Amino acid sequence: MLSKKMLPALMLTSLLTPALAQAEIKVGVVTSSTGPIALVGIPQKNSVPLLPESAGGETIRYIALDDGSDPTAAVKAFKKLINDEHVDAIIGPSGSASAMGVIQFAAESGTPMLAPTGSAAVVLPMTEQKKWVFKTTQNDDLIAKALVDHMSAQGVKTLGLIGTADPYGENWAKVMAKLTKDAGIKITALENFQRQDTSMTGQSLKVLMANPDAVLIAAPGSSSVMPQTTLKDQGYQGQIYQTHGAALDPFLKLGGKAAEGTILAASLMLVIDEVADSPSKQIAADYMTRYKAIYGENPATFGANVYDAGLLLQNAIPTALEKGKPGTAEFRAALRDALEQTKELAATQGVYNMTPEDHSGFDERGREMITVKDGTWKLLN
Repeated sequence: MLSKKMLPALMLTSLLTPALAQAEIKVGVVTSSTGPIALVGIPQKNSVPLLPESAGGETIRYIALDDGSDPTAAVKAFKKLINDEHVDAIIGPSGSASAMGVIQFAAESGTPMLAPTGSAAVVLPMTEQKKWVFKTTQNDDLIAKALVDHMSAQGVKTLGLIGTADPYGENWAKVMAKLTKDAGIKITALENFQRQDTSMTGQSLKVLMANPDAVLIAAPGSSSVMPQTTLKDQGYQGQIYQTHGAALDPFLKLGGKAAEGTILAASLMLVIDEVADSPSKQIAADYMTRYKAIYGENPATFGANVYDAGLLLQNAIPTALEKGKPGTAEFRAALRDALEQTKELAATQGVYNMTPEDHSGFDERGREMITVKDGTWKLLN
């Protein structure tokens, strides 16, 4: 039997327990560590143990889920993290199509979302819903501008474009249409394909018939390989460009000889030994060393996109804590505001400067011109 003297103490303990439990900052992570885009999702999942463990004096706990590269599963994972786990922020998902499908849930719940995806469509054009989304990869136009500038310098007048039939490829087609028009380059062939397609013969033959000076392949992860190998097998001799979606070592292995001479603009991580010293180089080198110590191999740049999301949150959390406690709508709103005010934050991919209009925040420091030479990535001279 409890004494009357013990009741007040027990009541006080019961009142304090929920508050103490909420002091922990909870961050959900949704990756595609299985399924068609696992080459993107695996290094992202593997990067979770390397994320900051605390910020502003509070512990950060990460809850990682796999969506199997399925947009429907990504929605279920998001809802679980928001409704059951009551997370303060979510990193993910890996795929552009999945990311587009969960934006409304991030916005409706007022939960900041840090998208490590390729397509700029997750943050552009800015809307009331997209103001809750921050993107940790370079926007397409930043990468595309570097490629088009190189094309112009090399005298390219006609271009073939092969892209995935999803938000990633669609946005690249939109961006390239404007940039090539301004540069006086004509797109003479525009083809698309599904990531799960097992043949690219039809699309590549149409591109070959147009005989463009160069071809750009706009596809993320392993899906970037087959269009290039097919074009090479069918005898295409022109310059092939890729987007930052191909910036992973399996592209080199799967592409083999067909990958030789490819040009892309992407993260400094691919050529870290060749770039000049900078804060981003130091951060990237530290991340790569820690990753390799655990997994025995260098991380793909896609993993760094999740790592950078952790750095963005670590930077924003102390400011958000001044306006709310973890687990509350006030904290989540303050965290969103603080992310939007990020200034000169060096990370693995470059330097972030967020604004209400720009939720990616990269400038030219977020890209390097790179080529494939002798089966490895090399800084393009």
